[in-house]
Amino acid sequence: MSSDESDDLNALPGSAPENRPRPEGRRNSQGIRIDPEVEAEPPRRRATVTALVQNEPGVLSEVSGLFSRRQYNIESLTVGTTQNPEWSRVTVVVEEPESNIEQISKQLDKLVPVIHTRELEDHAVSRELVLVKLDAEEPEKVHAITEMYDGTTLDAGPRTITVELTGAEREIDDALDALRQFNIREIARTGKTALARGETKTAIAPDRLK
Repeated sequence: MSSDESDDLNALPGSAPENRPRPEGRRNSQGIRIDPEVEAEPPRRRATVTALVQNEPGVLSEVSGLFSRRQYNIESLTVGTTQNPEWSRVTVVVEEPESNIEQISKQLDKLVPVIHTRELEDHAVSRELVLVKLDAEEPEKVHAITEMYDGTTLDAGPRTITVELTGAEREIDDALDALRQFNIREIARTGKTALARGETKTAIAPDRLK
């Protein structure tokens, strides 16, 4: 490059090359720069997924293994028998991007022991149970708060009190916040179990399984 050409470049308006802002992000294998906002993780939402499964050995292991292999974020998982002793209901609360939530139901449906899977609406009937062991220095106050949240005292001794609370997730959270002032020693919480509201079927089973 001649000195005249160099002088022309230096005369261009704007900041010097070393002071000019550089685009953020990285490049893919083709050398194309990736917009960091596009690459950012999609927003997550909480969802309650219920699966009606057949009672047979290894069913829970298959269901939990599916979530583990795909690294889905499980907040809670409950399982129990239903009106038919040959079936169990699995209820899973997850927090994942929308695309993953759709895949959860599809992948669960592919498991042989699974009869039916669906995501429950936010207004579904849901409950949790929690056992809380606290210090017994102020039993009257503990009892008053337990009653306020329709709970039950299961065990009371000179040093500890154990209470049972049942309700919706938010009610349980509020009750625990109120009880923390008495030094919670231990908590055992079941996680959410739920049914669709009204006449809506939580799960649909083929006639041959009824």
